[in-house]
Amino acid sequence: MTDSIVVALIAGLLALAVGVAAGFYLRKFIIDSRREDAEAQGRKLVENALAEAERIKKEAVLQSRDECLQLRQEVEKEIRDRKKEVSEEEKRLIQKLDQMERKIELLDQREMELYKKEQNLGKEEEKLAGRNQEIDRLVEEQRSQLEKVASLSREEAKQKLIESIESEARMEAAKAVVRIENEMKMKADRKAKNILALAISRYAGDYVAEKTVSVVPLPGDEMKGRIIGREGRNIRAIEAATGIDVIIDDTPEAVILSGFNPVRREVARLSLERLIADGRIHPARIEEVVGKVAEELEVGMREAGEQATFDVGAHGVNPELIMLLGRLKYRTSYSQNCLQHSLEVAFLCGIMASELGLNVKRAKRAGLLHDIGKAVDHEVEGSHASIGADLAKKYGESPEVVHAIAAHHEDVEPEGILDILVQSADALSGARPGARKEMLESYVKRLEDLEKIANGFKGVDKSYAIQAGREIRVIVDSAKLSDAEAAMVTKDIVKKIEEELTYPGQIRVTVIRESRNVEYAK
Repeated sequence: MTDSIVVALIAGLLALAVGVAAGFYLRKFIIDSRREDAEAQGRKLVENALAEAERIKKEAVLQSRDECLQLRQEVEKEIRDRKKEVSEEEKRLIQKLDQMERKIELLDQREMELYKKEQNLGKEEEKLAGRNQEIDRLVEEQRSQLEKVASLSREEAKQKLIESIESEARMEAAKAVVRIENEMKMKADRKAKNILALAISRYAGDYVAEKTVSVVPLPGDEMKGRIIGREGRNIRAIEAATGIDVIIDDTPEAVILSGFNPVRREVARLSLERLIADGRIHPARIEEVVGKVAEELEVGMREAGEQATFDVGAHGVNPELIMLLGRLKYRTSYSQNCLQHSLEVAFLCGIMASELGLNVKRAKRAGLLHDIGKAVDHEVEGSHASIGADLAKKYGESPEVVHAIAAHHEDVEPEGILDILVQSADALSGARPGARKEMLESYVKRLEDLEKIANGFKGVDKSYAIQAGREIRVIVDSAKLSDAEAAMVTKDIVKKIEEELTYPGQIRVTVIRESRNVEYAK
């Protein structure tokens, strides 16, 4: 029993040993086969990697060749451009060198010419020096001979010569004084009249500026629709009949009339007021009312012109000029009514003419008609002064009146005292305070510009614009400017004001130069 168990154990151990050995060899076989497969796959991966590396290498080589070729082309192009620039610069330098060489040659020629001239001048100076010495010698000889002949010394002869020249100068001065006094006596009357006319032009009086805004009030905003009409036919009819633009905007209960012709604007205003009061607004009624208003306004203008000539005392004025005077009733200049301005100028001309002993009626007539050109200046080319002169000449006014009209703004040079009177009266009526509307900013700016112009001159210490900008007083430094230089500064300031500023009337420039010495007693 025991032996069988031992045998069985031995047999089991042998079987176990055989199984272990078989399992070991089997496992080794599997491991070897897997290793061979892994080695094969590794070799394949290495071969693929080498092939891919070779391909990448070839592509990199090709790409580098292309980039090198492109860079080479760019470099060659840049080299060509640089060569072209260098060539052009070389050409310019060559041209400059040629110019410099020519200039150098010219300078050499001029230097040679100057050298020759210097040599010639030196010779001439030597000759002149010799001649001066000879002249001095001859003068001394002549002086000594004269002293011997006249028995006078040099100082005595000099004194007698001075006395003789002084006596002759006194005689000539006395004659000049007498001649100037006679001339001044002949011109004194006219000069005094001019001075008086300029002094009167500084006078200021009361005046109320008329407000001539063409605005038609409406009873209500619904009236705007009736004025416009169906599809705008009423407003087109009004504009066609009057020649004036009718502006209907957001302005409450108002219609604005716009146009350059003041008479047509007045016709449109009166016609629109009548149409609004009547209530019947349609094209036929508009034409009828506009026609009636135009006729009535023409009669009113004629009456206004006749009244103006009657007030002034100008008789025999051509009816066409009377009508043009009436048109000035609806013409304004800087918010100043032109007809009222003309009447005022006429009265001022009459007052000054009576004071100066001139023809009063002629002066009033010239003053009344001086702005007659403004009645048609929006229809005729040219300044209103030249237009008015042509109209006055056409309708039979005297040459003196025609020239006064043409010269009242210095379009032509004034020739007589009547021209100065009309200029002065026009400046007085238009430029005095309150006659025309002027914004405070523009007024202050004119004063500042006056002082700025004066302060811009050398030697000016202070300046003050006074008399509402009609005079400027300039104080100069006496240490920097003499009296003669101060007089020149006055003229220069006047000239610069005339060139740079626009102003009514005239501006007086007063330059003050004085020396003050101050000490204190203690």
